[in-house]
Amino acid sequence: MLSLVTGTLISKDLDRAEVLTAGGVGYELHIPLGTYEALPRTGEQVRLHTALVVREDEWLLYGFATPFERAVFRKLLTAKGVGPALALGMLSTLSPERLVRAIRENDLATLQQVPRVGRKKAEQMILDLADKLDVVATAPADGARPAGASDADAVRALVSLGYPAPDAEKAVRAARESTGASPSTAELVRAALPLVGRR
Repeated sequence: MLSLVTGTLISKDLDRAEVLTAGGVGYELHIPLGTYEALPRTGEQVRLHTALVVREDEWLLYGFATPFERAVFRKLLTAKGVGPALALGMLSTLSPERLVRAIRENDLATLQQVPRVGRKKAEQMILDLADKLDVVATAPADGARPAGASDADAVRALVSLGYPAPDAEKAVRAARESTGASPSTAELVRAALPLVGRR
């Protein structure tokens, strides 16, 4: 099982990163927004906790900043109707801690903030996962996250979640005004989600 990738970060985007190991092997990893926020600058060393998802036609590698984030991802995949893309979208929309709390507390409204998660899907997730999250119920202390955020990155993140660009731009502008201080991109996206409206 491939569980950890360490090496030089050679490229990064909101949903993926490329890491070149000391042995000369490059890995492309799909990542959630919170992990993107924690990445160093390109050219610097990085360590990502990984989960490998094997499909009939491809192998996909997912990377996470913390073992806790990876553990939540793996648990999400055990829920009926939740694949890697949706699980990654959930971790990009909600922090892992908030996601676990929402499932354990039957918080349908919070779960439905995630694109492609309606009431029935949220209810199914709670049914499948509420009693299986004890092992991931406590997150380690948060590491330092970069201050400041790019509005353009936040808009791109919302578009990647399926929202139209004009709606995403309006929501990000409104979220920026309401958050006040210097939020991270992830915080800005989460503040914009209630404002962008359901598709």
